Amino acid sequence: MLATVYSCAVVGLDGEIIQVEVDYNPNSLPAFTVVGLPDTAVQESRERVRAAIRNSGLQFPNKRYTVNLAPASLRKEGPAYDLPMAIGVLAATDQVPLPKLEGSVFVGELSLDGSVRHVSGILPIAHRAWVDGYERLFVPEEDAPQAALVPEIEIIPVHSLGHLVEHLYDLAPIPAYVRSDIDPTPPQHLDGLTDFADVKGQEHVKRALEVAAAGGHNVLMVGPPGVGKTLLARALPGILPSMTLDEALEVTRIYSVADLLPADKPLMRVRPFRAPHHTISEAGLVGGGSWPQPGEVSLAHRGILFLDELLEFGNHTLEVLRQPIEDKQVTISRARVALSFPANFMLVAAMNPCPCGYYGDPVRECTCSPAAIRRYQQRLSGPMLDRIDIHVDVPRVDYDKLTDERRGEPSATVRKRVEAARALQHERFKEEPRLQCNADMGASDIRRFCQPEPAAKQLLDTTLRKMQLSARAYHRILKLSRTIADLDGSEVIRVTHIAEAIQYRPRRILY
Repeated sequence: MLATVYSCAVVGLDGEIIQVEVDYNPNSLPAFTVVGLPDTAVQESRERVRAAIRNSGLQFPNKRYTVNLAPASLRKEGPAYDLPMAIGVLAATDQVPLPKLEGSVFVGELSLDGSVRHVSGILPIAHRAWVDGYERLFVPEEDAPQAALVPEIEIIPVHSLGHLVEHLYDLAPIPAYVRSDIDPTPPQHLDGLTDFADVKGQEHVKRALEVAAAGGHNVLMVGPPGVGKTLLARALPGILPSMTLDEALEVTRIYSVADLLPADKPLMRVRPFRAPHHTISEAGLVGGGSWPQPGEVSLAHRGILFLDELLEFGNHTLEVLRQPIEDKQVTISRARVALSFPANFMLVAAMNPCPCGYYGDPVRECTCSPAAIRRYQQRLSGPMLDRIDIHVDVPRVDYDKLTDERRGEPSATVRKRVEAARALQHERFKEEPRLQCNADMGASDIRRFCQPEPAAKQLLDTTLRKMQLSARAYHRILKLSRTIADLDGSEVIRVTHIAEAIQYRPRRILY
């Protein structure tokens, strides 16, 4: 007898419907064969399915079963096919009513006792099932809140295989998961973040971070150890504008595929802050693997990628960031598949000016030779420097400021100015949905939206000739001045805006 059950695979960030065809032949020697390009985890499903069926009080006749996962050209990985394979076996052996399976998609990992465990990628699976017109989605009980983020498809939370069989026979129906309305209001209080008011001194660095947050620009902070670079970077999320609902769903999909969603928070409402260690591999940073998975640049999508001790990262590891920074996405190609992941993040980096860390420090003398300083700073290439909009020196804090009991401007106040600037950008780009902030603008957008007044243009032209800036650096100054003008509430880019943007270019020759 032949039974067909529908499941779903995750390919990149999208779902792909899979037909699980189970053929039962009672007249052949015992065997359980799985075909359709399964990986090791899928092959191991045979033993989990056999044990789960028997331990649920159901029959598993010791005959021949052939399971085909179609389309056969698509690689199948992970344990999510356990539940549909088990239901297919039960349907083929007349232990569940086959008509009850129509219009349904099944996903879930089985324990040996028949209970259904969590699987990754539920959000794209639910979205694909809804798009393809399926009526119901059977998911592990703990994954139901995440699946319920997709509207207009019935979500059935399954606790165990035996309970599911009773549901299909209408003996103990499982109630559909009741969706709660998504609160469109973003969270106003972010617990655990450093407040700008608690950072002593460094007012010019705070201003640079405010500009970066307002326009989504990349930042490089250079200074000796212990002056607060990491503290400032970790305070930056507190002044970023809240994610819109569409952005939150976009980020949640990435974290669902990466299996990093907290169990109690099915929807990501806070912008990601990723801070990988400098020993990270290229695949860990940009994504990869035999079957490509999102890396840190994608996990930081719509948020911050913080690289502390920037020059301790491998040279090639840093260079692979150039394409994601420019294109806002990363494409990973393999022999069988090429997948693209979004990577629209703010790069925030911190570095010491030399190996000992005290080059240019007025208090402690640098012990490095000029050649050592040059070799150290040359680890950061010119093209990579060009992709960073804001370069800011972070000096040692004076003792008087460090011991001053007065608090600075709180993050909540700065955040209001940042949100006002983002509101201007949202209005400006309302006919360009691909643009979320000033940092997203390309060359054509800059010509359209970043026209400075004549005096400001003259200053920029003079600077371009004297500093011998590249075309990329020229465009980044214009984008940066557009953001500074937005913070000032000005529709026109003025001389003061261009002058401040120029100050954020590197003031020392690194090489």
